Amino acid sequence: MVDFVPRRAARVLLVDEAGRVLLFRGVDPGRPDEPYWFTVGGGLDEGETPAEAAARELREEAGLDLPVSALGAPVHADVTEFPFGAVWYRQEQEFFLVRSPRFEIDTSGFDEIERDSITSYRWWPVDELASAPEPVYPADLADVLRRVTAGA
Repeated sequence: MVDFVPRRAARVLLVDEAGRVLLFRGVDPGRPDEPYWFTVGGGLDEGETPAEAAARELREEAGLDLPVSALGAPVHADVTEFPFGAVWYRQEQEFFLVRSPRFEIDTSGFDEIERDSITSYRWWPVDELASAPEPVYPADLADVLRRVTAGA
């Protein structure tokens, strides 16, 4: 039986005017030959709400500074289990939808772990997620994006 470290996280579905979502390409430092793609976001700091964490992560990871009130309510939530380093996590995560004109990503706010584990970023068309050469997380991201952006 695997012992999981519980973790709460806020994730951001950052979608540009063409409907593309910003994803980062990263690796687990313990498994550098297994890259994957994932959304902006990360763990909640002590006393932080999910919306506050999402706004902070947007600023730190992408250079987009938005007030917490601009995020609205979460549009999706799930639970995932994954290894990172030598630790297994069970992460409860909430996703916020942010629409923004495409802009130049600023990763200067990355912390040491992000600098060591994130190798690139890309604005992905939703229809290309299923054919990505590496795993995309969450695995149902295309379906989630279609649902939360429907009618927009």
